[in-house]
Amino acid sequence: MRRAAVALATGAMAVSLAACGSAKESSDNNDSSDSGAKKGDDITVGLLLPENQTARYEKFDKPLIEKKVKELTNNKGKIQYANAKQDASLQAQQVDTMVTNKVDALIVDAVDFKSIAGSVKKAHDAGIKVVAFDRLAEGPIDAYTSFDNVTVGKTQGEALLEALGDKAKDSQIVMMNGSSTDPNAAQFKEGAHSVLDGKVKIGREYDTKEWKAENANANMDAAISALGKDKIDGVYSANDGMAGGLITALKRAGIADIPVTGQDAELNGVQRIVTGEQYMSVFKSYPKEGEVAAEMAVALAQGKSLDSIATSKIDNGTVKDVPTVLVPVVSLTKDNIKETVVKDGFYTVDEICSGKYKAACDKIGLK
Repeated sequence: MRRAAVALATGAMAVSLAACGSAKESSDNNDSSDSGAKKGDDITVGLLLPENQTARYEKFDKPLIEKKVKELTNNKGKIQYANAKQDASLQAQQVDTMVTNKVDALIVDAVDFKSIAGSVKKAHDAGIKVVAFDRLAEGPIDAYTSFDNVTVGKTQGEALLEALGDKAKDSQIVMMNGSSTDPNAAQFKEGAHSVLDGKVKIGREYDTKEWKAENANANMDAAISALGKDKIDGVYSANDGMAGGLITALKRAGIADIPVTGQDAELNGVQRIVTGEQYMSVFKSYPKEGEVAAEMAVALAQGKSLDSIATSKIDNGTVKDVPTVLVPVVSLTKDNIKETVVKDGFYTVDEICSGKYKAACDKIGLK
């Protein structure tokens, strides 16, 4: 078992998806100085987040981005915020509102990476720069920041194999992937399969609608019914929210002591790791990702180059060579909680070890 928080560096490599855009389209779209006179600090940045069921968006992303925009603009910059609550049509309306309000730049975490393309084009045609945040959106975006999502999936798969140990080759697992409308989910799945295929038997696999815990719970019930409760040795869960739902199903069926993965280092997920109900999560530095998104949006709104910010390029299927920053990730287990989420100020030990979790925290030396 790992005892140190080892950052899996993504480096500055260029990532290529489907390069469908023309060279001219790329050049026109990514020239951040072509929108006329440069603006000062009195700017408005639109922030569109996809849902509020996952704790990270309201707890971390929104306040962190707001704070950074203020810092970068001498407290003169403003944030116009909207949450789509997992509704792609509502998010399209929210973009329309922000275009009407003439924001200077948009940070968009798309509910549906394909359907958002039309809204991105509306913003682009109105001279509004667009930063795709956390999920790579289609359409003429100007910048992108996220985590190395294939590496996230690999990290989860490697942790699951580590937990299964020598028994992996004879083990059967269930894969609970994320929503098919989220391009990140496909990359997590790709990374996980690259590690798990041929090393363990995948008994059942699901794409979980809207990432919802209740849908993961229902999928897990179906897997248990199909495979038998004594034939499941571990579960790949793409995030902590779904892990909570499927663990409830496992408990209901009397299945315990099998490794379950996760992602996002949600407080409930960390507490399940403390008790042993969940084996690991993926810790991602939301402060770093949020800061980069804010830096990109402010620079674009002010007509500045992203050369000093972006470390790589990506193709999104519409445009080529989109300035990109990919933030490293860390495998979080019970052995490095203090060096990760506590050290970075996500949670205090008191928050993690409150109430019924204190005894489990004492057992693993988390004090």
